[in-house]
Amino acid sequence: MENLAEVLGNALNLEVRDRAALAERLLASLEELSEEEANRLWVEEAQRRLEEYRVGRAQAVQADEVHAKAERFFQ
Repeated sequence: MENLAEVLGNALNLEVRDRAALAERLLASLEELSEEEANRLWVEEAQRRLEEYRVGRAQAVQADEVHAKAERFFQ
């Protein structure tokens, strides 16, 4: 079985139309998650992000900075 890096490498070598179809199917598969599974994945992601912050690989950003950037992005 291929690992994630191999699958990603293969996917990136697909034609644009095939990559778009793959992306669409992958996104749709996330919508099929049960609420319990979605919550579990969010907990894992939150723990991963906290660990990144604790070891210094990520920095905190003030909420007002995030809001200002989002405002500029969506104008």
